[in-house]
Amino acid sequence: MAGELLDDGASLRVADLIRETAAADLLPRFRNLSKDDVRQKRPGDVVTVADEAAEQRLAVGLSKILPGVPVVGEEAVEKDASLLDLIARPGKSCWIVDPLDGTANFAAGTDRFAIIVCLIHDTVAVAGWIFDVPRGRMATARRGQGVTLEGLAVSAMVPKRPLVGFVGYKIAKEFDRQLSKERRSELGRISTLRCAGAEYLEILAGRASFSLYRMTKPWDHAAGALMMEEAGGGALQFGGGVYSAAQPLNAGLITAASREALTEAQDLLDAVRTPLLVPRP
Repeated sequence: MAGELLDDGASLRVADLIRETAAADLLPRFRNLSKDDVRQKRPGDVVTVADEAAEQRLAVGLSKILPGVPVVGEEAVEKDASLLDLIARPGKSCWIVDPLDGTANFAAGTDRFAIIVCLIHDTVAVAGWIFDVPRGRMATARRGQGVTLEGLAVSAMVPKRPLVGFVGYKIAKEFDRQLSKERRSELGRISTLRCAGAEYLEILAGRASFSLYRMTKPWDHAAGALMMEEAGGGALQFGGGVYSAAQPLNAGLITAASREALTEAQDLLDAVRTPLLVPRP
């Protein structure tokens, strides 16, 4: 299906557009923002002029690559939440765009941020791109055709021992508080980069094995979840159902680049289930 929508040439055009956007709209502003260039959408959630400029460039460019396919961008959704409905349309396509994943890092001058683009068809992710802007690393996936990091195929990932992963502060605290010493020893370092795109690339690079997220905004995770599947792992909701870009934002997400690591991460999460971690209906 990915090939029917997007041939090799078009996929390369998407990657080129992402790199062009990073060079034009993100890198010149990194560590060069004025006070007026940053504002809060809500307490603790910032947006910058770089987010807005990058999303505009990506939206225009993607509309030329696949004319008529709408773009669901993070900042556009902030203004019109009904755009999220485009993701769940049977038989239809849309782009999902995070123009600056890790905005808080970017605004603070921390070099952990990315651009994420995903193509959805019939509610399913069929192609995805994650670009680690500061390091120039690109991961690309197409459904049924595998995933590459810097042009090299990624597959047959062997979990690190003890299991290393990316876990938010609240869940990490519950692991430390609730797991027995024996079970906690199954986990090695757990941390967060505060940038989902960078975390997915670290898993593909073999430096971690899994990730857990309580909130599942599609622009953060649709492309990465596809990459985990194509690497031989998978992506599950906290309740065990298969991840979908159209799922409720609070359904939770467990991802890993191997089925073994995915099962182990799910078992560990189940062992610390509390009202804090259970998705609300």
